[in-house]
Amino acid sequence: MTRSSGVSPSREGLLNTRWGGPQRQFHDEIQRFSSDSDRHLDELKPPDDRSKHTIFPRWAQRSFGRYHASGQGYNDRKDTGRGRISEKGRRRGCCSRYKICFITTGILLALFLILSGSGVFWVYRSSPKDGQSPPWYPSPLGGTVHSWEESYKKAAVMVKQMTLVEKVNVTSGTGWSQDLCVGNTAPANGVGFPALCLQDGPLGLRFADHSTAFPAGVTVGATWNKALMYQKGKAHGLEAKLKGINILLGPAMGPLGKMPAGGRNWEGFGSDPVLQGIAASQEIKGIQDVGVIATAKHLVANEQEHFRQSFEWGLPNAMSSNLDDRTLHELYLWPFAESVKAGVASVMCSYQMVNNSYACGNSKLMNGILKDELGFQGFVQTDWLAQRSGVASALAGLDMTMPGDGLLWQDGKSLFGPRLTEATLNGSLPMERLNDMVTRVVAAWYQLKQDNQTQWPAPPPEGNGGPNFSSFTDDKIGLIHPGSDDKTKAEVNKFVHVQGKGNSHGLLARQIAVEGTVLVKNDDGILPLSKHGSTKKRDTQGKYKIGIFGEDAGPGEGPNVCPDRSCNQGTLGSGWGSGAVDFPYLITPLKALKSAFDPESVDISSLLSNDVPTKASPSLLNEQDLCIVFINSDGGEGFESWNGIRADRNDLFAQKGGDKLVQRVARGCGKGKSDTIVVVHAVGPVVLERWVDLPGVKAVLLANLPGEESGNALADVLFGVVDASGRLPYTVGKSLSDYGPGGQILYYPNGVVPQQNFNERLYIDYRHFDKEGITPRYEFGFGLSYTTFTFSNLTITEKKGKSALPVPRPDAEARPPSYSTDIPDPGTAVFPPGFRKLKNRIYPYITSTSDIKRGKYPYPKGYDPVENPSPAGGAEGGNPDLYTDHLSVSVHLMNTGTRTGKQVVQVYVSFPDGVVDASTGEKIDFPLRQLRGFEKVELEAGASQNVEVKLTRKDLSYWSRGAGNWVMPMEGKFTISVGASSRDLPMNAQW
Repeated sequence: MTRSSGVSPSREGLLNTRWGGPQRQFHDEIQRFSSDSDRHLDELKPPDDRSKHTIFPRWAQRSFGRYHASGQGYNDRKDTGRGRISEKGRRRGCCSRYKICFITTGILLALFLILSGSGVFWVYRSSPKDGQSPPWYPSPLGGTVHSWEESYKKAAVMVKQMTLVEKVNVTSGTGWSQDLCVGNTAPANGVGFPALCLQDGPLGLRFADHSTAFPAGVTVGATWNKALMYQKGKAHGLEAKLKGINILLGPAMGPLGKMPAGGRNWEGFGSDPVLQGIAASQEIKGIQDVGVIATAKHLVANEQEHFRQSFEWGLPNAMSSNLDDRTLHELYLWPFAESVKAGVASVMCSYQMVNNSYACGNSKLMNGILKDELGFQGFVQTDWLAQRSGVASALAGLDMTMPGDGLLWQDGKSLFGPRLTEATLNGSLPMERLNDMVTRVVAAWYQLKQDNQTQWPAPPPEGNGGPNFSSFTDDKIGLIHPGSDDKTKAEVNKFVHVQGKGNSHGLLARQIAVEGTVLVKNDDGILPLSKHGSTKKRDTQGKYKIGIFGEDAGPGEGPNVCPDRSCNQGTLGSGWGSGAVDFPYLITPLKALKSAFDPESVDISSLLSNDVPTKASPSLLNEQDLCIVFINSDGGEGFESWNGIRADRNDLFAQKGGDKLVQRVARGCGKGKSDTIVVVHAVGPVVLERWVDLPGVKAVLLANLPGEESGNALADVLFGVVDASGRLPYTVGKSLSDYGPGGQILYYPNGVVPQQNFNERLYIDYRHFDKEGITPRYEFGFGLSYTTFTFSNLTITEKKGKSALPVPRPDAEARPPSYSTDIPDPGTAVFPPGFRKLKNRIYPYITSTSDIKRGKYPYPKGYDPVENPSPAGGAEGGNPDLYTDHLSVSVHLMNTGTRTGKQVVQVYVSFPDGVVDASTGEKIDFPLRQLRGFEKVELEAGASQNVEVKLTRKDLSYWSRGAGNWVMPMEGKFTISVGASSRDLPMNAQW
């Protein structure tokens, strides 16, 4: 189809509402998917009589308070709200459809009266900024690389036989809770393409029974162990496959963690793009090696939960993350590039805007960067309800909408579904784009060999495959379409055990938690402990007395008491949200320690509370020979909150009075003469300054989020069953302000579209600390061991000399499929006679051919000029020359201690001074040092070996906005530093 020169709204996929319009008109207008479907909402006709409407539109009233599906109240879980039965099938990122309570309405009205008098309400009346993200059209076709060539050929054969409605089925979800998984597509029965099951998440299988609660991503990152990263991905993928899941919604590499209080940082692997990229690529390889489609998420710059999603925070629009091209490439996009290079078959676009264009409607991001520059061959899916426009999103590169609903949950009014059918038939959406959307999904299915019916049996009624669990009930017999009016029931939960033979996946989870536990303080060598206590008994006639303190040491009311783990009670093994899972079991620290200590020589007392009754029971502290204190800090996804913490943490201190607990115990243990060990479970960095230097605090362990084997893993480290080998995947500062202005959450909206400007650019986490000369409490990459290591004989071997630019972009290795662009007969897309429609279910059919009206569609501004391919592209992950090895870094590592241990050899690069970009003439600023590679090595006492880390062209280049390419500085010297952390780098050499 010839692309129209018509002018469209200038914001790509950007919805804008005039404050005060009624929801029904708002919703009905935005659902129109033909030539006016992507108009701005500020162009919609305002109500005739604004006085008939409340100050806040109803959608805003609803979204200020997030409600239980049962309508029982606002989802802010305080301690008094504990004890509810775990609730399956909660919406991810949802605003309730239930009526706002009178109390909340009153509060909002009062808030309005206060703010309106002070002029603050400009925030809600102002229009969003115009889109700052440049257009990039048309969407590149998939099937251009050799490794996907065969899959695309097979896909083309199938897609050519599909009807229009079958194509739409493949690209549209059926709606929230319409089927058994959190995301579901409908089948293309005529060609034998099955319905697909998509399921959270990065930590395990959300809502699934008899599956593993693995340690969180931040804990996996803290292992710095590539083999464990791969093994975790493979076990995770195998569990998904055995549960009938086609597409696993993980791993997460966004957020990167620029803001240490970010609610979902724990789902990723740490605050460095190289660490994130290596961990993500290893997990992806593991997941996909067993035939499950992995999903790299969330693209991109989704760094905080506040205002991440339209309506969720009482605003009509999500926030915008605003960042420059270099920052995008060198930090936030880096892990996605590594994921694409690893062959990831799906990418999830994020909720928020990027440079004032919704990520799921941003053509520069999806077409220009992901599909052209990075050569992504798979399909782009939305985060749940992240799609904000129809045709505009498809043109911008979106391939699949999830869960299929429109702008509101379970509204049955998809922005794809029948609207995609209508848009194709009326000429708004080119057939070429629709065919590529479908082909990308089908090719991914073939690429992962899911057409093998021995491995992937067909779902009923053709076979016994498909999901064998329900996300919406724990009962064996349940509704097969729980979100509809269909009351048909069947066996929806078959309770298939997928945790590995002999709970092998539990053992893997334990090993990951062990190596993800970071020992940061060990004064006087107090650790490892003896199972028999210490010979330094104060009472030589009695047992060695150990006191265990803190709610975090015990079970609380059970690990699954709150839906999606959305409360902090008992020991903390996970953050909350869609990335969390139901624990099959959770070994508490108290249970594991009681089992580990010898009861014949050790007497254990415990107080599973953060309130130590020093006056009422002084002996509880006074008589202890050793005290172990457990504290924590929780956070999670934006659709839940707990005790005033609305997903993003309010600060970096321990929660529930944890700091005071440590102070009391450390000062009172053995009347101030005994030692104290502190264990911290947390979703990210915790400020320790209130107690870390107390004389009684001898050891501190940051155990992150250890998953189901929490207590056992901790005991393994405390007793030295294995070496303490975890290393920090983030910097532990002395205060939240240490992380700089760029490290702060935007807690209050600064516009109708809140603007989060990434003005710190490359300087996040340790890069910021280095630039500003701030001494952290514990630096990135730091961690103690029970043995000692020395580095020596650093050697830099040049594999390839310097050259400013990579070789020219290579030609495509394969030719994309071609299809007829003829528009099908509208009569083939009408609902069949007698078809039974289920309530709120998304179908591909149109009601009548009279709905189809041809006309000029106002294509987005910049749609007609065909963009030139990026010189940085040419293969999966980018230009293949970017991954050519230029340097081999070799260092001699020796275990000089008395026991076997593991060390992480970390390689950092410092770029030359005085670099000037040839294309712009600007001086290029670089962080003091940047991680570029690592290897974890185990050595017996006295043993040594040479450790090699290779550095690629990309590792030694910066992104030039002028050249639109990676540029290697030709003048000056690079410094290559090797050591045990970002600030412990004894070996240095220049190149």
